[in-house]
Amino acid sequence: MDDDFCLLAEELSEYIEEHTSPVESLLSALDRDTHVNVLCPRMLSGAYQGKLLEFLSRMIAPERILEVGTYTGYSAICLAKGLKPGGRLLTIEHNPELEERIRAYLGKAGLSDMVELRIGEAAELLPELPEAGFDLVFLDADKAHYAEYYPLLKRVLKPGGWLLIDNVLWNGKVWSADAKDKDTRAVRDLNRMVLEDPEVENVLLPVRDGINIVRKL
Repeated sequence: MDDDFCLLAEELSEYIEEHTSPVESLLSALDRDTHVNVLCPRMLSGAYQGKLLEFLSRMIAPERILEVGTYTGYSAICLAKGLKPGGRLLTIEHNPELEERIRAYLGKAGLSDMVELRIGEAAELLPELPEAGFDLVFLDADKAHYAEYYPLLKRVLKPGGWLLIDNVLWNGKVWSADAKDKDTRAVRDLNRMVLEDPEVENVLLPVRDGINIVRKL
């Protein structure tokens, strides 16, 4: 686990990972490949968070999942494990240089027919999606636009659906009075929007860099 993205004590983090079910060999290979060959590998969900995403998806048993921010496909593979038979996952990635690697690993995971990858900007693609079309949404994209994405994602989420938002603690910067960069401001704005939104309820978990679990009422 990347220390920059974990606010827990190192010993506690290690104990948690050691006592969490291990991931499959394909995900381990994707983890290694990403760290060796792709810029900013700390953006990868990783084993512990990936297992949590898998478990949440299995508990929800969604028919339709939307992911914003594919990166190399690790979280998409984890989330797809919880799909109902015949279910589909749509994942959006803005970086076309990652497309070949994403499709390769989706193929190795046997998910090519279940997962649709769209390359493009989320702000342009999200308004085109059907209203209330998804049971589960995972947001792990550019932080500067988090507050902009939030209403768009609420629109496509079914009543009673779930929104998982990653990096909501932003390496501890969200409660630092000295942090004034645009990403920190955007994450702060998003956290406040969720908390003050009467149409949702939420719980913010200190998993890795923070995951906000939001349920649309």
